[in-house]
Amino acid sequence: MNNYLIRATGFGGHVRAFAARTTGIVEEIRRRHDMWNTASAAMGRTITVTSMMGAMLKGDDRIAVKISGGGPIGNIIAEANANGEVKGYVTNPHVHFDLNDMGKLDVRRAVGTDGFLFVTKDLGLREPYQGSVPIVSGEIGEDFSYYFSASEQTPSAVGVGVLVNPEDHSVIGAGGFILQLLPGTPDEIITSIEKRISELPQVSRLIAEGVTPEELIGRVLEEPVIHSKLELVFNCGCSQEKVGSMLYSLGADELESMKEEIGKAEVHCHFCNEHYQFDENDLQEIIDDLRR
Repeated sequence: MNNYLIRATGFGGHVRAFAARTTGIVEEIRRRHDMWNTASAAMGRTITVTSMMGAMLKGDDRIAVKISGGGPIGNIIAEANANGEVKGYVTNPHVHFDLNDMGKLDVRRAVGTDGFLFVTKDLGLREPYQGSVPIVSGEIGEDFSYYFSASEQTPSAVGVGVLVNPEDHSVIGAGGFILQLLPGTPDEIITSIEKRISELPQVSRLIAEGVTPEELIGRVLEEPVIHSKLELVFNCGCSQEKVGSMLYSLGADELESMKEEIGKAEVHCHFCNEHYQFDENDLQEIIDDLRR
Protein backbone atom coordinates (compact mmCIF):
# COMPACT_ATOMS: atom_id res chain seq x y z
CA MET A 1 0.00 0.00 0.00
CA ASN A 2 2.00 2.96 -1.31
CA ASN A 3 -0.44 5.77 -0.52
CA TYR A 4 -2.27 5.53 2.78
CA LEU A 5 -3.07 7.31 6.00
CA ILE A 6 -3.52 6.29 9.60
CA ARG A 7 -5.75 7.59 12.36
CA ALA A 8 -4.27 7.62 15.84
CA THR A 9 -4.38 9.13 19.29
CA GLY A 10 -1.54 9.93 21.64
CA PHE A 11 -0.52 11.44 24.97
CA GLY A 12 -3.04 9.32 26.82
CA GLY A 13 -5.87 10.15 24.43
CA HIS A 14 -5.48 13.93 24.65
CA VAL A 15 -4.38 14.30 21.02
CA ARG A 16 -6.05 13.08 17.83
CA ALA A 17 -3.69 12.52 14.92
CA PHE A 18 -3.54 11.66 11.23
CA ALA A 19 -0.48 10.87 9.16
CA ALA A 20 -0.32 10.18 5.43
CA ARG A 21 2.02 9.16 2.65
CA THR A 22 0.82 10.55 -0.69
CA THR A 23 3.94 10.24 -2.87
CA GLY A 24 2.32 8.17 -5.61
CA ILE A 25 -0.80 10.32 -5.85
CA VAL A 26 1.13 13.59 -6.04
CA GLU A 27 3.45 12.11 -8.67
CA GLU A 28 0.47 11.02 -10.76
CA ILE A 29 -1.06 14.49 -10.61
CA ARG A 30 2.32 16.02 -11.47
CA ARG A 31 2.69 13.74 -14.47
CA ARG A 32 -0.84 14.28 -15.73
CA HIS A 33 -0.47 18.07 -15.63
CA ASP A 34 3.24 18.38 -16.47
CA MET A 35 3.74 20.32 -13.24
CA TRP A 36 6.91 22.23 -12.52
CA ASN A 37 8.61 21.74 -9.18
CA THR A 38 7.16 24.54 -7.04
CA ALA A 39 3.68 23.91 -8.38
CA SER A 40 4.08 20.21 -7.49
CA ALA A 41 5.03 21.14 -3.93
CA ALA A 42 2.03 23.44 -3.48
CA MET A 43 -0.37 20.93 -4.99
CA GLY A 44 1.12 18.02 -3.05
CA ARG A 45 0.88 19.76 0.30
CA THR A 46 -2.75 20.65 -0.36
CA ILE A 47 -3.64 17.14 -1.56
CA THR A 48 -2.05 15.64 1.55
CA VAL A 49 -4.00 17.78 4.00
CA THR A 50 -7.24 17.40 2.05
CA SER A 51 -6.91 13.61 2.07
CA MET A 52 -6.55 13.64 5.86
CA MET A 53 -9.51 15.99 6.21
CA GLY A 54 -11.50 13.59 4.05
CA ALA A 55 -10.68 10.83 6.53
CA MET A 56 -12.34 12.91 9.25
CA LEU A 57 -15.66 12.49 7.42
CA LYS A 58 -18.06 9.54 7.31
CA GLY A 59 -19.99 7.57 4.71
CA ASP A 60 -20.41 9.41 1.42
CA ASP A 61 -19.36 12.81 2.82
CA ARG A 62 -17.00 14.86 0.67
CA ILE A 63 -14.70 17.84 1.15
CA ALA A 64 -13.50 20.43 -1.34
CA VAL A 65 -10.62 22.83 -0.72
CA LYS A 66 -9.75 25.95 -2.69
CA ILE A 67 -6.67 28.06 -2.01
CA SER A 68 -6.61 31.39 -3.78
CA GLY A 69 -3.67 33.48 -2.64
CA GLY A 70 -3.15 35.80 -5.60
CA GLY A 71 0.15 34.17 -6.60
CA PRO A 72 1.21 33.00 -10.06
CA ILE A 73 -0.02 29.45 -9.45
CA GLY A 74 -3.60 30.73 -9.43
CA ASN A 75 -6.13 28.57 -7.60
CA ILE A 76 -5.31 25.25 -5.97
CA ILE A 77 -8.29 22.90 -5.97
CA ALA A 78 -8.42 19.60 -4.09
CA GLU A 79 -11.25 17.21 -3.26
CA ALA A 80 -11.44 14.08 -1.12
CA ASN A 81 -13.96 11.79 0.51
CA ALA A 82 -14.20 9.48 3.49
CA ASN A 83 -13.22 6.48 1.34
CA GLY A 84 -9.71 7.74 0.59
CA GLU A 85 -10.37 9.01 -2.94
CA VAL A 86 -8.61 12.27 -3.73
CA LYS A 87 -8.01 14.53 -6.74
CA GLY A 88 -6.74 18.03 -7.45
CA TYR A 89 -5.24 20.52 -9.86
CA VAL A 90 -3.85 24.05 -10.05
CA THR A 91 -4.71 26.84 -12.47
CA ASN A 92 -1.13 27.23 -13.67
CA PRO A 93 0.99 24.07 -13.31
CA HIS A 94 4.05 25.71 -14.92
CA VAL A 95 5.34 27.61 -11.90
CA HIS A 96 8.81 27.23 -10.42
CA PHE A 97 11.19 29.47 -8.46
CA ASP A 98 14.63 29.13 -6.93
CA LEU A 99 14.78 27.63 -3.44
CA ASN A 100 13.94 30.01 -0.60
CA ASP A 101 16.29 31.06 2.21
CA MET A 102 15.57 27.80 4.07
CA GLY A 103 16.57 25.69 1.09
CA LYS A 104 13.00 24.65 0.35
CA LEU A 105 10.79 25.08 -2.69
CA ASP A 106 9.33 28.59 -2.52
CA VAL A 107 5.67 27.61 -2.19
CA ARG A 108 4.79 30.89 -0.49
CA ARG A 109 5.88 32.86 -3.55
CA ALA A 110 3.90 30.59 -5.87
CA VAL A 111 0.71 30.62 -3.79
CA GLY A 112 0.75 34.23 -2.63
CA THR A 113 -0.55 35.64 0.63
CA ASP A 114 -3.32 37.96 -0.58
CA GLY A 115 -6.37 35.75 -0.50
CA PHE A 116 -8.28 33.02 1.27
CA LEU A 117 -8.42 29.31 2.01
CA PHE A 118 -11.93 27.96 1.41
CA VAL A 119 -13.29 24.65 2.72
CA THR A 120 -16.63 23.16 1.65
CA LYS A 121 -17.97 19.99 3.26
CA ASP A 122 -20.85 18.07 1.72
CA LEU A 123 -22.22 16.21 4.73
CA GLY A 124 -25.45 15.08 3.12
CA LEU A 125 -27.42 17.95 4.62
CA ARG A 126 -29.61 20.43 2.78
CA GLU A 127 -26.80 22.96 2.60
CA PRO A 128 -23.06 22.20 2.60
CA TYR A 129 -20.83 23.53 5.37
CA GLN A 130 -18.58 26.33 4.17
CA GLY A 131 -15.69 27.94 5.99
CA SER A 132 -12.91 30.30 4.98
CA VAL A 133 -9.92 32.05 6.51
CA PRO A 134 -7.36 34.53 5.19
CA ILE A 135 -4.11 33.00 4.02
CA VAL A 136 -1.53 33.64 6.72
CA SER A 137 1.68 32.34 5.16
CA GLY A 138 1.13 30.72 1.75
CA GLU A 139 3.10 27.69 2.98
CA ILE A 140 -0.09 25.56 3.09
CA GLY A 141 0.58 23.76 6.39
CA GLU A 142 0.42 26.93 8.48
CA ASP A 143 -2.65 28.08 6.58
CA PHE A 144 -4.52 24.87 7.39
CA SER A 145 -3.42 25.11 11.03
CA TYR A 146 -4.98 28.57 11.15
CA TYR A 147 -8.13 27.28 9.44
CA PHE A 148 -8.65 24.54 12.04
CA SER A 149 -8.11 26.97 14.89
CA ALA A 150 -10.12 29.92 13.56
CA SER A 151 -12.91 28.22 11.62
CA GLU A 152 -13.40 24.92 13.46
CA GLN A 153 -12.14 26.01 16.90
CA THR A 154 -9.78 23.03 17.03
CA PRO A 155 -6.17 23.87 17.96
CA SER A 156 -4.09 21.94 15.43
CA ALA A 157 -0.58 21.48 14.12
CA VAL A 158 -0.18 20.62 10.44
CA GLY A 159 3.10 19.46 8.94
CA VAL A 160 3.27 18.61 5.24
CA GLY A 161 5.99 18.44 2.62
CA VAL A 162 6.86 17.42 -0.92
CA LEU A 163 10.33 16.48 -2.14
CA VAL A 164 10.96 16.73 -5.89
CA ASN A 165 13.83 15.24 -7.87
CA PRO A 166 15.51 18.30 -9.45
CA GLU A 167 16.72 16.24 -12.42
CA ASP A 168 13.53 14.67 -13.76
CA HIS A 169 11.02 16.67 -11.64
CA SER A 170 9.40 13.49 -10.27
CA VAL A 171 7.95 13.49 -6.76
CA ILE A 172 10.05 11.26 -4.51
CA GLY A 173 8.47 12.07 -1.17
CA ALA A 174 5.10 13.53 -0.16
CA GLY A 175 3.15 13.27 3.05
CA GLY A 176 2.47 14.83 6.40
CA PHE A 177 0.50 14.86 9.63
CA ILE A 178 -2.28 16.67 11.47
CA LEU A 179 -2.31 16.81 15.27
CA GLN A 180 -5.43 18.09 17.01
CA LEU A 181 -5.74 18.89 20.71
CA LEU A 182 -8.84 17.58 22.42
CA PRO A 183 -10.56 19.74 25.08
CA GLY A 184 -8.72 19.87 28.37
CA THR A 185 -5.27 19.01 27.01
CA PRO A 186 -2.70 19.97 29.72
CA ASP A 187 -0.16 22.69 28.95
CA GLU A 188 2.75 20.31 29.45
CA ILE A 189 1.49 18.13 26.58
CA ILE A 190 1.27 21.17 24.32
CA THR A 191 4.85 22.07 25.26
CA SER A 192 6.02 18.54 24.52
CA ILE A 193 4.32 18.54 21.10
CA GLU A 194 5.88 21.87 20.18
CA LYS A 195 9.32 20.55 21.13
CA ARG A 196 8.88 17.35 19.16
CA ILE A 197 7.74 19.20 16.04
CA SER A 198 10.58 21.74 16.28
CA GLU A 199 13.11 18.89 16.36
CA LEU A 200 11.54 16.98 13.47
CA PRO A 201 13.51 16.88 10.19
CA GLN A 202 11.76 17.87 6.96
CA VAL A 203 8.69 15.68 6.59
CA SER A 204 9.22 15.27 2.84
CA ARG A 205 12.75 13.93 3.37
CA LEU A 206 11.56 11.52 6.04
CA ILE A 207 8.92 10.15 3.67
CA ALA A 208 11.45 9.91 0.82
CA GLU A 209 13.80 7.99 3.12
CA GLY A 210 11.09 5.43 3.79
CA VAL A 211 9.65 6.62 7.09
CA THR A 212 6.09 5.28 7.30
CA PRO A 213 3.05 7.19 8.58
CA GLU A 214 3.15 4.98 11.67
CA GLU A 215 6.78 5.90 12.32
CA LEU A 216 6.05 9.56 11.65
CA ILE A 217 3.29 9.54 14.26
CA GLY A 218 5.72 7.91 16.68
CA ARG A 219 8.05 10.88 16.33
CA VAL A 220 5.44 13.50 17.22
CA LEU A 221 3.28 11.66 19.76
CA GLU A 222 3.88 9.94 23.08
CA GLU A 223 2.04 6.67 23.66
CA PRO A 224 0.65 6.55 20.10
CA VAL A 225 -2.28 4.23 19.50
CA ILE A 226 -3.08 3.43 15.86
CA HIS A 227 -6.83 3.05 15.37
CA SER A 228 -7.22 2.51 11.64
CA LYS A 229 -5.53 2.60 8.26
CA LEU A 230 -7.01 3.87 4.98
CA GLU A 231 -5.68 3.40 1.47
CA LEU A 232 -5.51 6.62 -0.57
CA VAL A 233 -6.10 6.62 -4.32
CA PHE A 234 -6.25 9.21 -7.07
CA ASN A 235 -9.75 8.98 -8.51
CA CYS A 236 -11.15 11.64 -10.77
CA GLY A 237 -14.39 9.80 -11.42
CA CYS A 238 -14.86 11.03 -14.98
CA SER A 239 -15.31 8.82 -18.06
CA GLN A 240 -16.47 9.03 -21.66
CA GLU A 241 -19.87 7.77 -20.59
CA LYS A 242 -20.29 10.27 -17.75
CA VAL A 243 -19.16 13.19 -19.89
CA GLY A 244 -21.54 12.06 -22.62
CA SER A 245 -24.39 12.13 -20.11
CA MET A 246 -23.49 15.74 -19.30
CA LEU A 247 -23.98 16.71 -22.93
CA TYR A 248 -27.62 15.75 -22.66
CA SER A 249 -28.13 18.73 -20.35
CA LEU A 250 -27.29 21.12 -23.21
CA GLY A 251 -30.45 20.19 -25.05
CA ALA A 252 -31.06 19.10 -28.64
CA ASP A 253 -31.04 22.60 -30.17
CA GLU A 254 -27.72 23.56 -28.60
CA LEU A 255 -26.12 20.29 -29.68
CA GLU A 256 -27.53 20.71 -33.18
CA SER A 257 -25.89 24.14 -33.44
CA MET A 258 -22.62 22.72 -32.14
CA LYS A 259 -22.73 19.89 -34.69
CA GLU A 260 -23.38 22.28 -37.59
CA GLU A 261 -20.85 24.95 -36.55
CA ILE A 262 -17.99 22.83 -35.17
CA GLY A 263 -18.83 19.28 -36.12
CA LYS A 264 -17.75 17.89 -32.75
CA ALA A 265 -17.66 18.44 -29.00
CA GLU A 266 -14.61 18.30 -26.78
CA VAL A 267 -14.72 18.27 -23.00
CA HIS A 268 -11.63 18.76 -20.85
CA CYS A 269 -11.50 17.46 -17.28
CA HIS A 270 -9.48 19.81 -15.07
CA PHE A 271 -8.73 17.11 -12.51
CA CYS A 272 -7.29 14.31 -14.63
CA ASN A 273 -6.42 16.45 -17.68
CA GLU A 274 -8.15 14.02 -20.03
CA HIS A 275 -9.86 15.27 -23.19
CA TYR A 276 -13.07 13.58 -24.27
CA GLN A 277 -14.09 13.93 -27.90
CA PHE A 278 -17.52 13.41 -29.47
CA ASP A 279 -17.69 13.47 -33.26
CA GLU A 280 -20.63 14.40 -35.48
CA ASN A 281 -22.13 10.92 -35.26
CA ASP A 282 -21.88 10.90 -31.46
CA LEU A 283 -23.66 14.24 -31.25
CA GLN A 284 -26.38 13.09 -33.63
CA GLU A 285 -27.05 10.03 -31.49
CA ILE A 286 -27.57 12.24 -28.43
CA ILE A 287 -29.77 14.64 -30.40
CA ASP A 288 -31.91 11.75 -31.65
CA ASP A 289 -32.27 10.43 -28.10
CA LEU A 290 -33.37 13.85 -26.85
CA ARG A 291 -35.97 14.25 -29.60
CA ARG A 292 -37.57 10.85 -29.23
